[in-house]
Amino acid sequence: MHATTQRSTAPQSHDVPAGADPRDIGRLLVRCSDQPGIVAAISRFLFERGANIVASAQYTTDPSGGEFLLRAVIHLPSLMAERNDLEGAFQKEIAGAFGMTWYLAPAAERKRVALMASKYDHCALDLLWRGQREEIPMNIGLVISNHPDLAEPVRSFGVPFVHIPINKDIRAEAEEHQLDLLRGNFDLVVLARYMQILSGHFLDEVGCPVINIHHSFLPAFAGADPYARAKERGVKLIGATAHYATVDLDEGPIIEQDIVRASHNDTASDLERRGADVERTVLARAVDWHCNDRVARLPKSTVVF
Repeated sequence: MHATTQRSTAPQSHDVPAGADPRDIGRLLVRCSDQPGIVAAISRFLFERGANIVASAQYTTDPSGGEFLLRAVIHLPSLMAERNDLEGAFQKEIAGAFGMTWYLAPAAERKRVALMASKYDHCALDLLWRGQREEIPMNIGLVISNHPDLAEPVRSFGVPFVHIPINKDIRAEAEEHQLDLLRGNFDLVVLARYMQILSGHFLDEVGCPVINIHHSFLPAFAGADPYARAKERGVKLIGATAHYATVDLDEGPIIEQDIVRASHNDTASDLERRGADVERTVLARAVDWHCNDRVARLPKSTVVF
């Protein structure tokens, strides 16, 4: 259910009550077919093991045969020491009976994050800056790029930078090199304006979720050069979309979107500059929510608690 690798302690989050030890706070995320008794069974299980539910949110896609989603924040003294036993008992007594997909994430653990970028620097550097300021509970351990342009600014944050060139003739070899660096070492990969299409093999093998930022308000203007196309159409709004990457290009479950106003006076360059601002904030929110275990993923959508 979880990696055994030791991780750094995260800064205080909204899930940690004032005065509480983050090591005693856990986030339980549950997904299963909706049916009577789920909340009662979970609550009883936690109560019997001395855990207190300090926050809880739930959602069902349909009360008759839909998907049930729950996020609960629990307080349990010595959670870190008792985690393995608690997870084993929950799987045996609750999850198995209800057919749940679930995990328990201690609030004291940061997510291990790798970034992939190309020549554009605004999203990658923004996340590095937020990570350095501990605005998001993550440890960025690596930046991979198919261009060398970002090497110096990335390394100024003390983060390793690896340049792996890629083109159609060496794509398979390049992806294997990337996978050698990523597989088993990270909890999340973020495509911070990585301008290459990932293969299905890569997504199957990387072993963790992949979040992408699309420089357009999906589904409109999907694909390349959206700002020039937006200018041609005289749009009054431009935006950005953060979503989980899947084999279907730009069609993965959407996590966050936002927009800014545009006018006929804006040039394509104006739109691109203003679009970069919204790309940064949308991607940062999506990564923050993921790292705080707030995103419940469905096949074609997400629920953000």
